This record gives sequence, C-alpha cells and structure tokens, in this order.
Amino acid sequence: MHLIIAEKHIAAKRIAAILAPKKPKKVRVSGVDTYEYEDNEDDKIVMGLSGHIVELDFPKEYNNWQKVNAEDLIDAELITKPTQVKIVAALKKLGKKASKVTIATDYDGEGELIGVEALDIIKKVNQDIQFDRVKYSAITEKEIKNAFSNPVNVDFNLADAGHSRQVIDLVWGASLTRYISLSAGRLGKMFLSVGRVQSPTLALIVDREKEREAFVPDPYWEVYATLANSNGEEFVTQHKTQRFWDKNQVNSVVDKLKDCKTAEVTSVEKSTKQDKPPSPFNTTEFISAANSVGFTASNAMRIAETLYTNGYISYPRTDNTVYPDSLDLRNLIAMFKSGQFKQYAQYLLNKSNLVPTRGKKETQDHPPIYPTSAAKKSELNEDEWKIYEMVVRRFFATFADPAKWETMKVKFDIGSEEFRAKGARLISPGWRWFYPYNSPEDKILPPLKKGEVLTVKSSKVADKETQPPGRYGQGRLVRIMEELGLGTKATRHEIISKLFSRAYVHSNPLQPTKTAFAVIDALENYAPTITKHEMTSKLEEDMEKISEGKIKEDEVLKESRDMLKSMFSELESNRDNITQSLRNGLREDKVIGTCPECESRLMVRRSKRGSRFIGCDGYPDCTFSLPLPKSGQIIVTDKVCEDHGINHIRVNIPGKRPWNLGCPHCNFIEWQKEQENNKNKQKDTTPKSITEINGIGKVTAEKLENAGVSSVEELANADAVELSKQTNLSVKKIKNWQEYVA
Repeated sequence: MHLIIAEKHIAAKRIAAILAPKKPKKVRVSGVDTYEYEDNEDDKIVMGLSGHIVELDFPKEYNNWQKVNAEDLIDAELITKPTQVKIVAALKKLGKKASKVTIATDYDGEGELIGVEALDIIKKVNQDIQFDRVKYSAITEKEIKNAFSNPVNVDFNLADAGHSRQVIDLVWGASLTRYISLSAGRLGKMFLSVGRVQSPTLALIVDREKEREAFVPDPYWEVYATLANSNGEEFVTQHKTQRFWDKNQVNSVVDKLKDCKTAEVTSVEKSTKQDKPPSPFNTTEFISAANSVGFTASNAMRIAETLYTNGYISYPRTDNTVYPDSLDLRNLIAMFKSGQFKQYAQYLLNKSNLVPTRGKKETQDHPPIYPTSAAKKSELNEDEWKIYEMVVRRFFATFADPAKWETMKVKFDIGSEEFRAKGARLISPGWRWFYPYNSPEDKILPPLKKGEVLTVKSSKVADKETQPPGRYGQGRLVRIMEELGLGTKATRHEIISKLFSRAYVHSNPLQPTKTAFAVIDALENYAPTITKHEMTSKLEEDMEKISEGKIKEDEVLKESRDMLKSMFSELESNRDNITQSLRNGLREDKVIGTCPECESRLMVRRSKRGSRFIGCDGYPDCTFSLPLPKSGQIIVTDKVCEDHGINHIRVNIPGKRPWNLGCPHCNFIEWQKEQENNKNKQKDTTPKSITEINGIGKVTAEKLENAGVSSVEELANADAVELSKQTNLSVKKIKNWQEYVA
C-alpha cells in the first residue's frame, strides 16, 4: 500500500480527486477521513494532517514558574508530544501496512518539517518504509500530476532549519516571557509576552510612537489664489514658495495680492509621463496590497491559504517576484476568456508579445502568487472573492502596458509674484485598467496659453504645521520586517497578530498601548539587545544556512543558547531596575483620567470578587466609580473625552472584532438614560383600565365589577383565591393578570 500525506484534510481530498482514475472512496481510520483508490493495481491512500501534529515542549517539572528559574529553560531538554492524537493514531495504523510513503505537504521550511514529523512517527512502527517527496506550487491537475510524476528526496536540511526555528523561538519566548512576567508581577492570562522576533518588532512600533510624542511642530504658511478664465472656469494656484517659514514674507505677498485683479500666464509646459506596471505578487507585496484595501495581514494570509488549498491561487508564501519559464502564462490568461474577467483576458491574448514585469527578487522554490483556476463569484464568500479578484487583476496587470498621463505645468504672474499650478490627465490607462486599486485621480486644468490674462477671484493663506512621522500600517510594517530580517514570509503576519492578542497594539496604523511602552522601555534601558533586529536577523541567516547544508543545526542552537545566556546576564545585573521600571509603567497603563469629584487619578481596578471597574485613587475618601465590561482585555487609548477628560477604551475579545467602548463616563450616562427610558416606556404601556388587560373581555370585566373590582389598582391588590371564589375565574388567570399589571 502506498500512503500519501498532505498537510491538511482539504488538500488530501483534492489531491486524491486529481490522482484517482475514478472517484476515490472515503474511509475513516482512527477517526480521520482518508481517501482510497487503486492505480495500476496498487492501493493508494491519501490522508491529510492538520499542520503540526506534534509540538515541542518543556518537561512537566519546568512548568512551575515560581519554582523553576527562567534561565534554567535555556538548557532544558525539550520533549515532543502529540497535539492531534487521532491523526497520530491513523498515521501509525496506516504506516504499519504501507510499503511506501510520499510526503505531499506544502513546500517550504514549515511544510518540510511537518512532513518529516509525520515520517518520523511512521518510522517508529515501520523502520524499512520507503519514502519520497513531491513539490508543487498549486493544487491543480497539471501541477499535482507533474509533481507525482517527478518525485524528489525529502529535504532533511530544510526540515532541520524549520525545527531549529521552533526550538529557538520556544526557548527564547518561554524563558524571556517568564523572566519579564515574574519581574512585573503579571502572571496568569495577563502575562507579558517577549520573543526573539516579537520584541524587536514591537520596539519598532514603540520607538516610532516616541518619535511622534517628541515631535515639535514648526508652523508654516501656504498662499493660494483662485483664478478664472474668460469662460468662468475656476482653478486654484499656489505661490512658488510652497512653504513660507517667515510670517513677514507671507504678509508681504498678501499685501501685493490685495489690489491685484488679474493674473497673466507666463509659461505653459505640457508633457507626458509613463506609470510602469507593477511586479508580480510575492507574500510581502500581497499583504501590503491587501492591507491597503482593508484586510489585516493575518486575515489576508488566512484567506489566501484557503484559496490555495481550494485550487484557486498558487502557494501564497513566496519571496519570488519573477514568473518562472515553466509557467504557461498565455494558457493561464486564456482560462479567463469567459466569465467576469473575459474582456481583460481577451485584450491580453490579442497582444502579439506577452512579456510580464520582473521584480527584484527571484527564487527557485515557488513562483509569485498567481491565479491557478477561474472561479465564479458564487463559489466564494465576499472576502474570498475580493482577495481572489485582486490576485487575478494583479496577474493581468503584470502583462499590461504602462499607464500614460498628460501633464501640464503652468506659471502665473500675480502682482510680480509667481504662482504655479499642475494638472494631470490619464490618457491611456494601461495596467491601471486591469488593476484599479488606489488609483490617483485626474487633476484637470482648463486650456491655457502663454500671455493669457485671467481674473483673480480670491486669495487665501493656510496656516499649517509640520506633522510627526506616521505610524506603521500593517503592510508597511511587514515590508520593514522583511528589510531588517525579522521573521520569515510565513511568520511576519503571525507576529503582528500576536502583538494584537497580547494587547500590545491596537488600531491600524498600529498604535502601541501603555503596556507595550512599559515592556520596551524596561528592555531598551536595561537589556537592549533583545529589542534590536541584528540579533534575530543573524539567527535567521544561520537558519537559512542550515537549509542550504552549510551549517549543522546543533551549531546554530548552541549559538542561540549562548546569545540568550548573555542576555540573561544583562537582565540579572539590572533585575531591580527592570522590576521597578515594569511595575511603574504597568501602573500607568491602568490610569484612564482624573476623578471629576476629587481630581485624584481614575484607575482600572478589580473588586474582591474579581469584577473590574474604574475606581478613584482617593478611595475610601472618594467612592466615585464607573462600570467596565466583564470580559475582554481593556486597552486604554490616547483619545481623551472632551467632556470628562477620560481616555477612551477599547475591549479586545479573542476571536471577535475589538469593541470601541469610547469614554466610560459617557457610556455610563447613556446606559442610565436607556434604563430610565425603558422604565418610562413600561409606564406608558401599563393598562389604565381593566379592559385594556389582555384576556379580559366585557363579560369577564362585569364579573370582576360585581365582585367589587373595577380598576387596575383594585385588581392588583385583590386576594386571588377569594376573588376566584366570587367570580368562578381560575386563580391562575387572576394571578397572571396581577403579574402583568405589576
């Protein structure tokens, strides 16, 4: 029996459907779905894993944070334990019977390691098993059949590189996280996460925020004049000195403009410029593009992974920006001759020469991201379609002509002062027709010629200030991480996602919380190596050398442990300072404003029962308080309520969109109003007479009146048992009416 192992169940199902001569048979093995078929009298079984089915961990004796020093984790011997018990059992059962195993997991360091993990499990029950590997970049019929016709050897060096990354990230993350969390006194769910890649990335965000806070704006002025031609067409011009730093110069210009009623065109310069088509998508460019249209890095990659496993796009984890010669590009475009993209496909197919753009990075593992099959909109959900459409359009754009713009630069004389205006008009959309995202708009000027005299309709001075450097958006941060060697194409989006989950950042562009400031300040002041990219990028380079067979894994793991020990030496020599810095910083993280009653600090607090609330630092003399949601991480933002001087709050709940609570005081006031309105509504719907009560008709009302009950109040106060005897109405009915009235 020949066992084929894919990385996920959906990939296994698709591979089996492609390879089987007829529909494969679904068979459940140890609770796991597998797909069986016969090919050339050979029984074949395809099964999917669930990513990593085993994980590295520390032995149980290292789990007690209070008894085991964080530094002891560095040299601890790691153990491997199963995370998917059913899949491991199925592997062992099938592996015993198999004569051959083919690893068909995704082809990258992570996929190779996942495949080798499965192979190691099988080898324990079948030492003599034969095995090989297939490599593919898309789960399509052509790619899969070609891969299985040309198997290769398992790349154990690549798997070792992936394994070394697991070991290094676990040991660094666990030891540093334990040390910093214990120092800060932040244990349980609110522990402080520290990591080899995570911390330098967070430092980038915090350092940018510090630049913004330290930024001192400089005032400057811009002078504009609105002109009109003889047809009444108006447009705006700007003084040739785009920014005036001296107010006296501005006043001098304004004085000259006061009596000017006309402006003369002194020069008109027309030209055309080309806007080159974009390069093919690699992972970084894809994340950046998806982020610009509203997708977070992690969400974009999750959707891309789904599209890949369903056969719609190629493998989304790639550094490559050059299509390989092996791709039949014309045939790929021809897939779209019918359907939503047919006009674009037909246009390209009519070109005599299809030459795609080439990016700066060319690798041999996977091609750039491209569409592998034509999808219908009805086959995908809304977000999947948006990502798929973007990939298709980007693919088309790489074969398109440059966009062409007609530009116009005009100079004007207004009271001996030179003003200027620029116009631009898209005359040939080229690639922008295929890929319309974030396109610049035309800026049209009316026809103008040298010597023409125009009317000055108005002039104005704009008071402005220089702006601080912008925060990093997720797309931009991924680019910077790539440039600095932080993480890999497969992990960068996960690092950003982790920063959100640990309440270190919020919003997009990314804004650090006070917790992030506390952690990075303590590390930068007393153990700065942890926050620098040089250390982690050096390890990334060495892990790459493992995959190339230039260095052994043990050498890199020793180097990593030595680095970590030197950092702990740094930490230990500054233990008291780090503890003080963290605790001071984290206390500030709980401050949300000033108490309106006594002007003490308002803090996020916990009651003796564990519930959260906002309380005054002046307690017990001051008892002012505000409620907080029962669950979710509380993030204090820098936005302050104008009415109450209290910071706005966001609530992070795992698996859900963050909830912007806003000002807690405003929120509480609105809640009180809502409660009062509900009471008033209830009063408005209270029956005024007995006959307004549902179920009391004319006959019943007469019975009640004969018993001395003629008003709602009398009914509410009556003895239900006694009234039942007098009216022959059931006690239950009477009590229901009384409850309704109450």
